[in-house]
Amino acid sequence: MSLRTTQRCRVVLDNDWAGDPDGLVALAHHLLSPANRVDAVTSSHLSPVFGPAEGTAERGARLARELVDLVDGPRPVVAAGCDVVLDAGDTGSAAADLVVAQALRDDPLPLVVVCAGPLTNVAQALRQEPEIASRMTLVWVGGSLDADAFEYNRETDSGAAREVLARSDLAVTQVPLEAYRRCEHSVAELEEDLGQAGRVGAWLWQRLVELPIPDFVEQGETWPLGDSPPVLLTALTDTTSAWTEVASDGAPRRVVTDVDVRLLVADLLAKLRRHERLALGG
Repeated sequence: MSLRTTQRCRVVLDNDWAGDPDGLVALAHHLLSPANRVDAVTSSHLSPVFGPAEGTAERGARLARELVDLVDGPRPVVAAGCDVVLDAGDTGSAAADLVVAQALRDDPLPLVVVCAGPLTNVAQALRQEPEIASRMTLVWVGGSLDADAFEYNRETDSGAAREVLARSDLAVTQVPLEAYRRCEHSVAELEEDLGQAGRVGAWLWQRLVELPIPDFVEQGETWPLGDSPPVLLTALTDTTSAWTEVASDGAPRRVVTDVDVRLLVADLLAKLRRHERLALGG
């Protein structure tokens, strides 16, 4: 028997699932969290710095579907986005269509679109149906408090980031580089804790092991779980983290400045272990 959980919101999760597996760790956490109802999962492209971007959105969608099928519970629809940046050509996609459809749905739960990658799919959806901006909240893992700092999610499609964040009718909570970097985790702990947390945990650990790390990346003894902070905002609580309001070109933006990493990791591992126990009839 467990305590009753009240659903707080419905969620669309957008990420470059074919890239850093921290996104898949976050996806599993959202799927295992009853307070946020995951209605859709959309996949974005990778930066060309890791090789040709063609096919990376669909590859990410396949990984997301595999994980969705592994987690017991409702099966959110999964759709792939385009493989080009917003201003490089046709960025229409099943992913953008799905974001639009979810935003136009009448539902008593508020919609949160969580993007922890480039904002291409979100920008395209807003271009197709501008009025959906007032029907959702965007939580974006990306950008930096330092305008001169390199930040992967922003730089992968800087045009999309500028266009989305300049909107005056879109509520945005941003988890910038300075905040999500606080989610660094020991590789040894990931292997012993995540890798031993049932079938889902083992699947996630295997994605980390199999990730082709480019030669130019120096890999140490830690790994970032930087895509996980939005779980605090959608399913858990942001009261133990810190954030501030900042002025921007668009609407005033809420910016996370500190993350309760202990709560995030402890909750993830507990839910993975509970999922395995229940799957085994325990």
